[in-house]
Amino acid sequence: MTRRRLATALLAVATVACIGGCAAPSAEGNPPPTTTADVPLPPNVVLDDTADTQGDTDTCNTASLRPDDVTPEPGQMPPNSTMAAIVKRGRLVVGTDLGSNPLSFRDPLSGDVKGFDVDVAHWIAAALFGDPNRIDYRMVTTDNRVDALTSGAVDVVIKSMSITCQRLQSVDFSAPYFNATQRILAYRHSGIESAADLKNKRVCATRSSTSAARVKDTTPSVRFVSTVSWADCLVMMQQGQVDAITSDTPILAGIAAQDPWVQVVGDSLGAQDYGVGIAKGHPDFVRFVNGVLAARRADGSWQRSYQEWLSVLGPGSPPSYTYRD
Repeated sequence: MTRRRLATALLAVATVACIGGCAAPSAEGNPPPTTTADVPLPPNVVLDDTADTQGDTDTCNTASLRPDDVTPEPGQMPPNSTMAAIVKRGRLVVGTDLGSNPLSFRDPLSGDVKGFDVDVAHWIAAALFGDPNRIDYRMVTTDNRVDALTSGAVDVVIKSMSITCQRLQSVDFSAPYFNATQRILAYRHSGIESAADLKNKRVCATRSSTSAARVKDTTPSVRFVSTVSWADCLVMMQQGQVDAITSDTPILAGIAAQDPWVQVVGDSLGAQDYGVGIAKGHPDFVRFVNGVLAARRADGSWQRSYQEWLSVLGPGSPPSYTYRD
């Protein structure tokens, strides 16, 4: 046998051996590998939270201060007043949130900050400067907005902030600019139609909001999850980590607009007034803001803003109010 024939024969043997021995192992009895992982939680989530369900059981006079008879002209604030200091700085610093459509959010097309709460901020800025856009926005959460006021980081908080006796111990409020009702958001066909259907269910609310206590009073077996933002609540519900969300109807309407499979259900669990939060020690500014709100109710600005942002809630009108002096 020549060397060429020998090499050819050896190659043929090697090829046959490889076909028999180098073939892929049989899949029989060897299922493919699988991986499992927990669905990640949004940051700073507290599961089975009980810290925010105590409620505001005290009763107190929540009426605000009466506005002065004459509101100063824009840019012409009384010397040494809180308003003069803000005008001198050149900007009104507003604590709000960019994830609470239709109250306050950033328009993805224009980049502008918009919403019903933002309109209130524009009214105050226009009264101070003659320019509604002289505003610096600072992002605050439900959990830290009182601290933002008491530390002086912001001039006002306009972020669906309910006027409560507990909060009045730390900050002052304007007269109410909106009256909100609380309800429940759940998936369609979930079997959740009212607070009674939340028995042993997991419900999401933002930390330090007033929403959890009312549901807990109605259905004590509810397990609460608290998050930093309402957007986190929606993410957790989409991932099956919570069964429902509870909050005020404007916030729930904004969440529902992001997911066609959810709906607002149940009767009202209670009502609460939103006010402009202002640090204590500035009664002149409280009176000034109340004068601005009164003027915007009278000239139709409130109604126009409601129609633009909150008409999905049905007909609306400015909330009733009283002054304590």
